[in-house]
Amino acid sequence: MGERKPRGAEAEDPTYSVTARRLHWWTVVALAIQVPLGLFMVRYGAATNFAEPTGKLYDSHKLVGLAILTLLLARLAYRLAHGAPAAEPTVELWQKTASHITHWAIYALLIIVPMLGWLAISYYGPFAPFGIKLPTLAGQDDAKAREVFHWHRLAAYALVLFIGMHVGAALFHYAIRRDGVLQRMWVSAGRFRSR
Repeated sequence: MGERKPRGAEAEDPTYSVTARRLHWWTVVALAIQVPLGLFMVRYGAATNFAEPTGKLYDSHKLVGLAILTLLLARLAYRLAHGAPAAEPTVELWQKTASHITHWAIYALLIIVPMLGWLAISYYGPFAPFGIKLPTLAGQDDAKAREVFHWHRLAAYALVLFIGMHVGAALFHYAIRRDGVLQRMWVSAGRFRSR
């Protein structure tokens, strides 16, 4: 608990704080589960006329989505309160700009995607994944549910695209540029070294 820093102090640190790194990597793990789960459950449900365990897959998807939303809100609040380290000094201005756009697009989509999913489910009526009653955001309307699910799916694809760009940039900095960009957010920052 002693690693809290004031906004200015953290901005001078070359690596992200332990809390920031944990929130980042917990989100990564949740997304690594959520994206394949979402793709699989839709295809499995369509192929089996929603035979079990399709319902359990959807329930899991709902709960993981809400967990991702919660993590993102905590992460965003922490980022706004504590700031972030200064940019790697060797990175060009255009790369910094692209990085900021990508990061904030990912933040926005990590809110938009689960909120659209939650809204779409709400349009189908009250829902209780694994018996856990969750609040609905709107009255029942099947037509609107289908429309919102369409936007949920498109936003999810956009999120995957931005995450792919983010991962590709991190690997580029590690393997090609061989600078300290990836080290700043690595799980064991301080011990990790680029080759």
